[in-house]
Amino acid sequence: MPVISRFYGIVIKMFFIGSEHNPPHFHAIYGEYIAEFNIKTLDVIEGDLPTKARNLVIEWAEKNQKELMKIWETQEFVELKPLE
Repeated sequence: MPVISRFYGIVIKMFFIGSEHNPPHFHAIYGEYIAEFNIKTLDVIEGDLPTKARNLVIEWAEKNQKELMKIWETQEFVELKPLE
C-alpha cells in the first residue's frame, strides 16, 4: 500500500483492490492504531485513532481533499505535503 504522506508519527496510505473501492477512503496509521477515513466526508469509516491524531489527520485531509480524490480517481499516486 503506497505511502501518500507522513507527519507527526502518522502514516497515510491508500490502495486499490476490488473490495476496497467504495467509498473513496485512505488509511491512517499511528503506532498500533489504524483508521480508514472517507475522503468526501472525512468521517472515520473503520478503526480508531487517539483524538489528537484523528484531529491532525482531519486537518491534513481538509487541506488535501481535492488531491486525495484525484489520487483515488486516477490511481496515480503522488506524495502529498505533510501537515506543518
